[in-house]
Amino acid sequence: MKTRRLILALLIIIAFSLAVSQLQAQVVVSDRLENPAMKTNVFGLGFAAGPATGLGLSFRHHLPTAFSYQITGGIIKATDRLYYSIGLEAQYDLSRTRTFRFFAAGGTSYFFAGTGGHNDMEGPARAGIGAGGETEIGSGIHFTAELLFTYFTDGTVLPLPQVGIFYYFF
Repeated sequence: MKTRRLILALLIIIAFSLAVSQLQAQVVVSDRLENPAMKTNVFGLGFAAGPATGLGLSFRHHLPTAFSYQITGGIIKATDRLYYSIGLEAQYDLSRTRTFRFFAAGGTSYFFAGTGGHNDMEGPARAGIGAGGETEIGSGIHFTAELLFTYFTDGTVLPLPQVGIFYYFF
């Protein structure tokens, strides 16, 4: 019951975020780009969190086409327990305007939580496919929200949200 409420709350937050982003935003990250189609490589650094493509620091590369990719990884060592994740995501722009970017996404990740090299997680490897949106929330700072149908190696499949915040530069 708590899981259903959490998923519903996250979906409502994502829906409001996407609706509000239409009011004031700019996805094109350079004044040199008059046209919404990117004509140069754009790079971003930030933080991403999602069960399908990892949790931690993230690097994003928008190619001069409709494709982009993201690499995410994080590690925490507390006492004798080790926690880490590494993930890769690919994105394809379905629609891009000066205010919003809507894209299809797919990715994979591996999570570890354990001691002595033994992973205590039942479904540590994951893969997901779905869609997302991105909008600018400040000068060069962008917010991303996604909903990916995520497959866990224990056989579970769930529609789960992912979020990220990035600073773009050339």
